[in-house]
Amino acid sequence: MSSTLLLIQILNGLQFGVILFLIAAGLTLVFGVMDFINLAHGVQYMVGAYLTAAFAAATGSFWLGLALALPAALLIGLALELLVFRHLYERSHLDQVLATFGVIIFLGEAVRMVWGSAPIGVEMPEALSGSIEIAPGLLYPVWRLVIIAAGLGVGIGLYLTVHHTRIGMLMRAGASNAPMVSALGVDIRLLFTLVFGFGAMLAGFAGAMVAPILSVEPGMGDGILILAFVVIVIGGIGSIRGAFVAALLIGLVDTLGRFLAPMLLRLLLDPAAASQTGRALAPMLVYILMAVTLFVRPAGLFPARR
Repeated sequence: MSSTLLLIQILNGLQFGVILFLIAAGLTLVFGVMDFINLAHGVQYMVGAYLTAAFAAATGSFWLGLALALPAALLIGLALELLVFRHLYERSHLDQVLATFGVIIFLGEAVRMVWGSAPIGVEMPEALSGSIEIAPGLLYPVWRLVIIAAGLGVGIGLYLTVHHTRIGMLMRAGASNAPMVSALGVDIRLLFTLVFGFGAMLAGFAGAMVAPILSVEPGMGDGILILAFVVIVIGGIGSIRGAFVAALLIGLVDTLGRFLAPMLLRLLLDPAAASQTGRALAPMLVYILMAVTLFVRPAGLFPARR
């Protein structure tokens, strides 16, 4: 195994972790601040990818498509909160799960009616479509580095917003004692609506960033939603720092596990059996990591302060 190949897999793991963070950040804010389980968060990731594809095709520019897709994803998130989700805040988690699952089915069928079931592609900006030499003899796609940089920027911005601004103070206070914050004159319902809409926009941004490198298709957010929940469990519910660290950790474990597991098993098994066993074992590593984390730190790595 060459060091160049290993470095490429590490960068792929970081890029995957950044996408997980963009999805999990909004999910952990909604779950941590509002105590609301939103299974439809993965659909908002899919909708963001479709909106970017549609607007980019209409305008002929990925950047214009992205600029239009983000406010559209925000408006869709706000509409869902106003029409559906705000009526579920006082209901049990089971009611929330069932209702948001219904939203998944509704939006999934709506996407099929508008765009069809066939995967569609998105052209990435021409200036960022090439590769760059990040080490002697190592070329890496520029767009994947852009995704990593965008995720790091969003992570820093979210951390500063939550911990060093007035709106962040209100969010943390609302998560701890919403009735008291409301009694002090803060419109807690409006605050929750803005948190939900912003979380939906982050999920849409994640979908927009992966649209040029993945197929945009119905159901593309289902699998990644499960990993996003794993991220917030490992990182600590309501913790932006925890979501960021856990997302990068899961991205690396998942990517390197799929790459290294068959190679390591060849030391014990014949190549065919090692390859088959490694492919079966690699997807389990993330959940093994979650189980170990919960055993050692039941509240997650960086639980939000209460």
